[in-house]
Amino acid sequence: MWKKPLNVGDRLHCYWNLVSKERRKLFEAEITDIEVIDYIDLKNNDKLAREEGYNDALKLQKEFRRLYPEVKDDTKFQIIRFRKLPIEEWEGQKIDEKDMVTKRADILFDVGKFEDSVLCYTAALRFDPNDIYLLNRKGDNLSRLGRFQEALECYDKALENDSENEFIWNNKAIALLNSNKPNEALEASNKALNLNPENEVVHYWRGFILEMLGMYDQALTSYEKILEINPDDPDVWNARGNILTEMDRSEEALVAYDKSLELCLNEANEMDPSTWNRKGNALMELSRFHEAVNCYDEALTLDPENDIILSNKGVALIELGRFNEAIEVFRKALMINPANEDAKILRDECLENL
Repeated sequence: MWKKPLNVGDRLHCYWNLVSKERRKLFEAEITDIEVIDYIDLKNNDKLAREEGYNDALKLQKEFRRLYPEVKDDTKFQIIRFRKLPIEEWEGQKIDEKDMVTKRADILFDVGKFEDSVLCYTAALRFDPNDIYLLNRKGDNLSRLGRFQEALECYDKALENDSENEFIWNNKAIALLNSNKPNEALEASNKALNLNPENEVVHYWRGFILEMLGMYDQALTSYEKILEINPDDPDVWNARGNILTEMDRSEEALVAYDKSLELCLNEANEMDPSTWNRKGNALMELSRFHEAVNCYDEALTLDPENDIILSNKGVALIELGRFNEAIEVFRKALMINPANEDAKILRDECLENL
């Protein structure tokens, strides 16, 4: 029971985080019914518990023991039922419902709850169907859910309202690439690049699209453009190494992988096992097998259950004539992934050489 009794017809002002600086008004409501009940009748009432939002009365009891540690069976509680009022009927400060829903959507998006987030962006768009920010964010959301056609519809609608937005063109390019439409993706990427030739994000995805199209020289140009703007991006050095590997320029690829690893170490970034693995592959191309084994070991320190890296290490050990070690490596790879056919074949070859 509250110290000040409530009555039917009273006005409620509901806030989120009431005692915090970040408090936010949610709604106003009018009380439609008040019921006073003893805790003994409340704690076993499944119907009422579900009405309150709990799965059952046991969940309600657990929560109430935490909130009211001194509660007894004869403790009185008020059950307050109310009707939420339209904003135009509020007495106090109004809220921006669109802004409130958008902030909730952004929070859900940032924590990876994409199914919930897309629902919130959809709700926010009811207030303004042409909001570019919301359309773009909903498109990003749908892309992460693999719903690329719906994402493209959002980007297209956003571009109807802002055709000069390089970021939306770039996002559309990514969705087209994921829809297995690389040529259309390149066209969208070209439009983004024409709007801002200095945008590093656009160059990065353009390089990736060109790589998918087998246009390695142009992809390399995109990555090198980024490195002119920002020479300390380890991801771009790694991407450059991948392209150079595809172009059979192993020595240059090795330099790029070394630079990527150096930057990761210097900046205390999370080390990437795939970069160590690719450096090992580049060293294999140069017949530098001892160094390749060392790289695979570094990769496996970071990702010990990766059967592909284990198989690569096994190949390097075969080249060094270390068949017993190679067999052990392939055996471990097969324990992790029994479907690894390469590991099976190479293990059998090792056994033949013993």
